[in-house]
Amino acid sequence: MGANDLQQAVTLHRPAKPVQPAAAKATDRWSVEGIQALLDKPFMDLVFEAQTVHRQHFPAGDIELATLLSVKTGGCPENCGYCPQSAEFDTGVKAQKLMEVDEVVRAAQAAKDAGATRFCMGAAWRAPKDRDVEKVAVLVEAVKGLGLQTCATLGMLEPHHAQQLKAAGLDYYNHNLDTAPEYYTDVVDTRTYQDRLDTLAHVRSAGISVCCGGIVGMGEAPVHRAGLIAQLANLNPYPESVPINSLVRVPGTPLADSEPVDPFDFVRMIAVARITMPTARVRLSAGRQQMGDAVQALCFMAGANSIFYGDKLLVTGNPDVEADTVLLRRLGLNARQVQQTREEGCAA
Repeated sequence: MGANDLQQAVTLHRPAKPVQPAAAKATDRWSVEGIQALLDKPFMDLVFEAQTVHRQHFPAGDIELATLLSVKTGGCPENCGYCPQSAEFDTGVKAQKLMEVDEVVRAAQAAKDAGATRFCMGAAWRAPKDRDVEKVAVLVEAVKGLGLQTCATLGMLEPHHAQQLKAAGLDYYNHNLDTAPEYYTDVVDTRTYQDRLDTLAHVRSAGISVCCGGIVGMGEAPVHRAGLIAQLANLNPYPESVPINSLVRVPGTPLADSEPVDPFDFVRMIAVARITMPTARVRLSAGRQQMGDAVQALCFMAGANSIFYGDKLLVTGNPDVEADTVLLRRLGLNARQVQQTREEGCAA
C-alpha cells in the first residue's frame, strides 16, 4: 500500500466545527492538585471521562495528520537534555544550513499528497535573527500557497518576528513548555521558563495560533506531570494544539538512560490533556514508534486526535506513512482533509 492509498484507507467526512477555546476566568484555573487527582483516577474511569469530553467537541474518529520537516538541522546552542540537535552533545547530528525554498516545497507537496493537512517547519535555533525570520517567512508563504496549514518552531521569538511570520501566513507556532516550571532547570538551563512563556505571549499577540505541549519520561515525578498540564491548561486561552511527547532516548544526550514511561501513565497524560483542554487538538507526538499499535489505540480512545505523519520527526524516527495508514484503517479513524478545514475557517 502506497502513501496515496490514504484516501481509500480512511473515511472522508465533513467534521463538525470545534468550538474555539474561551478565555479562562481566574476562578476557572486548574490546580496542580486537581490535575493530580485526575491522573490518579482508576484508568478505565479516566479514559471513559476523556472520551466523553472528546465526543462533546469533536466527531468520533476525527484525526488530524501533520508532517514535520527539519528545515535547519543541528548546531543549536541550547543544552536541552533531550535534544540530539544541541551543539553540546555528541549525537552524530551535523549542523546544516537552512533548506532552500524548492526543497521545502517539494517536501510539503509530498506531505500533502500523502494526506497531511498541516506542515510544520522546525529550525534548530535558540532565537532566530532578523535575516533568519525573513527567510522562513518566504518558506511559510510558499507552503501556504500549496493549500496547507503552516506551523513553525524556531526557538524564542521577539514581537516583531511573530508579526512578520503572521504577515507571511503562519497559522501556528510551536513552542513547548517541556515540563513543570520547578523541574525545568533539571532539563535545560540555557533559557528560563519565563523565556518560553514570553515567546508564547508574543505569538498570541500577533494573532498566531499556539501549539504547545511537553515531554513525558525525562525523569520527572508525577507532580511535575500534573504541573505541566496545569501550566498548559491555565494559559489564557489554552493552546489550540497540545503535543504530548514520550521521550525518545537518543544516545549522546544527557537523558539517554532515562527510565521508559509506563504506557498507561502516558495514556493518562493524553486523557488529562483532553479533559482540561477540551477543544484543543491533542497530538500524539514523539515516541509513537516505540509504543506499538495497542498503546496508540488507547491514546486515541483517551482523546488524542492529531499525529505527526511521516517517517521522521526532525532527526528521530516515526512510524512510516504506510504503517499509519493501516493503523487508521484498522481503528476506523478518519483523516481530516485540509480543504474542509479551509471551508470551515476554523483553527484546529
